[in-house]
Amino acid sequence: MLSRLTRPQALAVCALPVVGLIATAVFAPLPFSVAQPGMTANVLGEDQGTPVITISGAPTRETSGQLRMTTIEATSPDTRVWLGKVIDGWLRTDQAVMPRDAVYPSGDTVKEIEQHNEAQMRQSQNAATEAALGYLGLDTKDIKVDLELADVGGPSAGLLFSLGIIDKIEGDGSGGDLTGGRTIAGTGTIKADGTVGAVGGVALKTQAAHRDGATVFLVPSAECADAKSELPKGLRLIPVKTLKGAVQSLVSLEKGTGSVPTC
Repeated sequence: MLSRLTRPQALAVCALPVVGLIATAVFAPLPFSVAQPGMTANVLGEDQGTPVITISGAPTRETSGQLRMTTIEATSPDTRVWLGKVIDGWLRTDQAVMPRDAVYPSGDTVKEIEQHNEAQMRQSQNAATEAALGYLGLDTKDIKVDLELADVGGPSAGLLFSLGIIDKIEGDGSGGDLTGGRTIAGTGTIKADGTVGAVGGVALKTQAAHRDGATVFLVPSAECADAKSELPKGLRLIPVKTLKGAVQSLVSLEKGTGSVPTC
C-alpha cells in the first residue's frame, strides 16, 4: 500500500529535479561562445609590414583615407564557458553570447576549424578579386591580385577587399578616392557576381569600427536592425546589397551628390 506524501514532502520531491538542473547549469560548461569587438585592418594599407592588397598587371594609384575590415573575437572552440560568463555576457553591451555552433559551424577540433576558416578566407579573396575586376571590366587573366591578412579567417572581409581593389585601380572613377579621405569600415561576404551577403556579429563590429576611428559603416542590408541595436554615436550606417551599390553610395557620399541609403 502506498503512503500519501504531505504537501511539504511533495514539494521537496518535486524540487529535487529543479535543484539538479540548476546545479548542472552552474557546474557544467555550456554550449556557448562569448564574443566581443575584435581587431580591424585597413585593406588599403599594410598588415604586419606587408601590403594587404598587391596588384600587378594594371596601374595602381595612391589612396587616402581607410577601408577597414572588421572582426569579432570569440572564446576559442575548446574553451569551457560557464553560467557566470554567460550571464555576464548577456548583461553587457560590448559582448554577445552566441551558440557555439553558430560561431564554429564546422569541425570538431581546433585544427579542423582553423582549416575551415582558412579555406573560407581563400574562397572569399578569390570571389572579391573576381567581383572587383568584373566591376571594373578588367580581365582576371591579365591582372594578378594578392591579398594578405594574417590571423584572420572566414569570408566576412570580402566586400572590403573588393572595394580596396577598386579604390587602388580606379578610385571614384574621376581622380578621387572612394573613401573621400574618411575612415570607412564595414563587413559583408561577396560573391563573384558582386552580391553582398550577411555575416553576423555586426553589432560588435560597429563598436570595433568606431573604436578605430571609422565614421561610416557599410553593413549588409539584411543586418540593418542588428547593426542599429548597439550603434555607437557618430557612426553612420550605409546598407549594401551589391558591390555596385556600395561603390555608388561611397561616391555619392564623397561628392555630396545623389542619395545615400540608410538603415
